[in-house]
Amino acid sequence: MSDGRNDGGAPIPHGTDGGAATAPVSHRVPDLGALELLLAVARLGSLGRAARELGITQPAASSRIQAMERQLGIALVDRSPRGSRVTEAGALVTDWARRVVEAAESFDAGVHALRDRRDSRLRVAASMTIAEYLLPGWLIALRTLRPDTAVSLLAGNTAAVAGRLLGDEADIGFVEGLDVPGGLDGVVIGHDRLAVVTAPTHPWARRRAAISPAELAATPLILRERGSGTRQVLDAALAGHGGLAAPLLELASTTAVKAAAVSGAGPAVLSRLAVREELSARRLVEVAVADVTLRRDLRAVWPAGHRPTGPARDLLGLTRPGGEHR
Repeated sequence: MSDGRNDGGAPIPHGTDGGAATAPVSHRVPDLGALELLLAVARLGSLGRAARELGITQPAASSRIQAMERQLGIALVDRSPRGSRVTEAGALVTDWARRVVEAAESFDAGVHALRDRRDSRLRVAASMTIAEYLLPGWLIALRTLRPDTAVSLLAGNTAAVAGRLLGDEADIGFVEGLDVPGGLDGVVIGHDRLAVVTAPTHPWARRRAAISPAELAATPLILRERGSGTRQVLDAALAGHGGLAAPLLELASTTAVKAAAVSGAGPAVLSRLAVREELSARRLVEVAVADVTLRRDLRAVWPAGHRPTGPARDLLGLTRPGGEHR
């Protein structure tokens, strides 16, 4: 202020360079509601009419104008029985206030546009099994809820899904495995069981007794790559039985692993979701394994501290919490 005092009457502190210390903008500039009230008084010529237009009482409007005058250190409005008019200084402040209010309206419109654009798209990252066998049904249901939302799907292994989310390349992810990848939060939406499968011509297909975990661990298998939820669960299950032998084949997609097993190349380990049709048609045979658990959780995941909103939240609600996918 020109008298070197702030709105509370205390001297304004000065920096070591002799200039006034920089105060937060919110301490120097009236709030938007007060500026809108001043504009209404200038336009309507009446504090009472301005108050009614803004949906507040006349005493509240008068109090707000007075508080703004104290804050700025200048008289803004002359009050008389004939009405209210802005002072000469008030006219200048009104002109500046108009620019601030217009800028705020532009800001608000821009934010709404961004939110609308965000809510019209959904980026989903999912591990291969969920992407191929569960997501299609969820996305069909989401289209009924949000017909104008464009969905993009990025499929990869669990590690790739985590990387997409942490790199802000996806809004929500779905993974299989033993735990939530680092840097993410998540919720279990179901469970899945892995199956050891082979072509009907393989010797294991004719065995009546279950194979042992040690035999499974020692046999070269057709496997998904490291970083996949399938491989993570299998590694953990067989860690106490000598660990996995070097893979017969290591492939980056569920479809490729399944095709290799159907061709008779060797045994494979896949989600039962992925081989349901092949087991039913006897193109593959499930092999029993004794004393080992090949069950895993299916999870929806997102960056830690940022729970899904908008279409991502709706998609999460369409999954089957606690469901068993067999």
